[in-house]
Amino acid sequence: MHWRDTLPEWYVKKYGYQPCVNIGTAGHVDHGKTSLIQAFTGVWTSVHSQELKRGITIRVGYSDAAFYKCKNCEPPLGYSTTPKCPNCKKESELSRVVSFVDSPGHESLMANMLSGSALMDGAILVIAANEQVPKPQTREHLLALEILGIKQIVVVQNKVDLISYKEALSNYKDITKFVKGTKALKSPIIPVSAQSGLNIDALIGAIEDTIETPKREEDKDAVMHVLRSFDVNKPGAKIKTIKGGVIGGSLTQGVFNIGDEIEIKPGILNEKKKSYEPIQTEIASLGTGAGTVEIVKPGGLVAIGTKLDPSLTRSDSFIGSVIGKPDTLPPNSLTANVEVNLFDSAVGTTEETKVNPILVGDSLRVNIGTAPILSKVTKVKSKNIEIEFKRPVCIFEGSTIAISRRIAERWRLIGAGVVG
Repeated sequence: MHWRDTLPEWYVKKYGYQPCVNIGTAGHVDHGKTSLIQAFTGVWTSVHSQELKRGITIRVGYSDAAFYKCKNCEPPLGYSTTPKCPNCKKESELSRVVSFVDSPGHESLMANMLSGSALMDGAILVIAANEQVPKPQTREHLLALEILGIKQIVVVQNKVDLISYKEALSNYKDITKFVKGTKALKSPIIPVSAQSGLNIDALIGAIEDTIETPKREEDKDAVMHVLRSFDVNKPGAKIKTIKGGVIGGSLTQGVFNIGDEIEIKPGILNEKKKSYEPIQTEIASLGTGAGTVEIVKPGGLVAIGTKLDPSLTRSDSFIGSVIGKPDTLPPNSLTANVEVNLFDSAVGTTEETKVNPILVGDSLRVNIGTAPILSKVTKVKSKNIEIEFKRPVCIFEGSTIAISRRIAERWRLIGAGVVG
């Protein structure tokens, strides 16, 4: 039975036929983030050809799951992802439906991780029990979550089936030392084996107790940040069956209905004018993990079927774009003023590297929403800098951005900033 068929009236009235919260994964490469999501959803989110060949997550993946709670069983035994309690075999009640955002853990893919983090309401920090704590990207991902304002975190001690009880306790102590002084200090640490499904009920219970569904503002102008875009047509499809380009992401506020006119910024490059121009189109279809719907609300990951030429949306070409109703989004910008807060040392390096002050002429990579943008520093005044983007971006005043600098051939996280 699909979770859509178990949605009670109260849930549909409040959230519609879609997930109500986005929960991301974070952590070092090969610590089992994708396996954990598969334990929840039954879906392996790494489906890109290179991901399958290399065995790592490259692009941000996503999948949905429903959490159920049995009234007859003591927590956490009563938590599961099935309508029938695995413990007592009686019917369970729906707790909520969640979207999982699976971010890559490899150091060279930090921009993709930051793009996925922009849509997270809470996160699961996955740490392998059979490896040293912390690994470089474990530290980098936790700091990234913190600077992007993600405070609801559950720590997962994965792969406990590969070590002894004594080793698991030692690893657990290392994790508690690592999170000391961070936003994850009071986060629950749940030992699991994603591969064998061990302790998943306890993890669901911890998620339900720790990561709250945020309040959404449906009455405001719709804003959707784009995380993926596709051409869903198969090679050789007949012209009359061609479907328009599909754009995936999540609404942070407002609602979209089928038939709505929408605007996409920054848009596409006009080769003649050598400038980006916003695109307007119509919503032809709306999809969630429950299937096609008539309306989508904030929360959960959704797909918008448009009337755009599908060649425009192929290969995630719209990542970082912002979608809203016409004339409601901020204008495209080539510059921004940012109040910067730098770290003492760069994050993700094997050896401690001091972060030097930002200077005029420095090249930086900034993550704005789901958009990783290369930029150049044009002015510096104390903690305030002015940056010039390599291409236009749709940016909201007050947005928090992540700042990276190229260190030893890699972009390393060096600080955060607020757009003024």
